[in-house]
Amino acid sequence: MYYPEPISKLVDSFTKLPGIGPKTAVRLAFFVLNMKEDDVLDFAKNLVNAKRELTHCSVCGHITDTDPCRICDDTERDSSLICVVQDPKDVIAMEKMKDFQGKYHVLHGAISPMDGIGPEDINVASLIERLKDEEVEELILATNPNVEGEATAMYISRLVKPSGIRISRIAHGLPVGGDLEYADEVTLSKALEGRRDL
Repeated sequence: MYYPEPISKLVDSFTKLPGIGPKTAVRLAFFVLNMKEDDVLDFAKNLVNAKRELTHCSVCGHITDTDPCRICDDTERDSSLICVVQDPKDVIAMEKMKDFQGKYHVLHGAISPMDGIGPEDINVASLIERLKDEEVEELILATNPNVEGEATAMYISRLVKPSGIRISRIAHGLPVGGDLEYADEVTLSKALEGRRDL
């Protein structure tokens, strides 16, 4: 189907976003056309500002508009505890919980030999440097519970273990409210492994 060039370019831009197929891209493009011009300009400005004004924290690797980020700069947080995550979105998820008062380290990915991603391609080197400089007592490995996340956790664990720093892994298993009958074997196995005393 033919669209005027400005609409085609807008549709192409939307299809570059994850999870946006051609039909959704067309729907979004026409939605934008029906928006007030001020709202469109504000939307475009927010996109540009997010790209220009955000950077990665030089300490932990989280996205931030100040360097170091507010979490690393917070003297009330426990510097002896570092939670290692794969992605900045993971930091945001942990922060929503409001239970964790330590600091973070963002890897920006996971080891995946099938995709050609090795330890040198993620933010591991700066973690090791951090562990030399800071008084860290425990490293919590909160990588995703998939093959890549497990491989990354094992790699970091082997690398850090000789330093004597306590290394823990977040528990995996059944979600709260989940039913045993619908859980797969791996989930049940992880749930049994992660059991604790009552």
